Amino acid sequence: MKTIIKYVLLDLLRNRVILFYTIILAVLAVSVLGIDDNPTKGLLSLLNITLLFVPLITILFSTIYFFNAIEFTELLLSQPIKRNKVLLAEYSALTVSLSTAYAVGIGIPLLLLVSGIESFILTLIGILLTFVFSSLALLIFVKFRDKTKGIGIAIAIALFFTLLFDGFLLAFIYSFSDYPIDQAVVGIIAFNPIDLARVLMLLHLDVAVLMGYSGALFKKFLGSATGSIFSIACIMLWIIVPLLLSVRIFNRKDL
Repeated sequence: MKTIIKYVLLDLLRNRVILFYTIILAVLAVSVLGIDDNPTKGLLSLLNITLLFVPLITILFSTIYFFNAIEFTELLLSQPIKRNKVLLAEYSALTVSLSTAYAVGIGIPLLLLVSGIESFILTLIGILLTFVFSSLALLIFVKFRDKTKGIGIAIAIALFFTLLFDGFLLAFIYSFSDYPIDQAVVGIIAFNPIDLARVLMLLHLDVAVLMGYSGALFKKFLGSATGSIFSIACIMLWIIVPLLLSVRIFNRKDL
């Protein structure tokens, strides 16, 4: 398994998309943090960039990579290697490369320009979202045979979580505003890893006005510490559950 991870990582390091992704993130981070002397505004701007672009780029790149590497995967499976080890090795190498790109592109500028727990949380959020949407990309890969269909579903998932989910949540809140739905809304937010990441960051920033309805609910019912633990636990489930489903489907799949 270590050998597979090594060769996949070497292949990914030669991929120009990873390098381009790192450079773009670094340029955005330095530009945003250098525009305003207020570090909180810079962190919020980087948070919005992270929540918008990281899921989309991660799930698209991961889905395309898994489908393009199918011949390599089949070659590995012809060897006396367990299927789950092949799949997990490719997933591990991909997530490590994308997470490293984010950590270098965003994490290092944050460390140099805005050190503190907020910078660490923002870097952690980007890495966790990378793991989440790589896991979802892997599930798409093992579930669907057609590459074009898989890419379309990947785009739909990214758009749903980044744009449509909040619209449905607002419609739910508006429709049932006469009822005590505060705790239900906290539960619903757990079904969107991007909202969980946003709340996790806002709980560590002194920006009560910008927390919004979801952030205020988390702070009201769970508090900052418990809310952070709940958010991270839910995000971890978003990583583990699709990964376990992927391994189960792949073990039974006829290639």
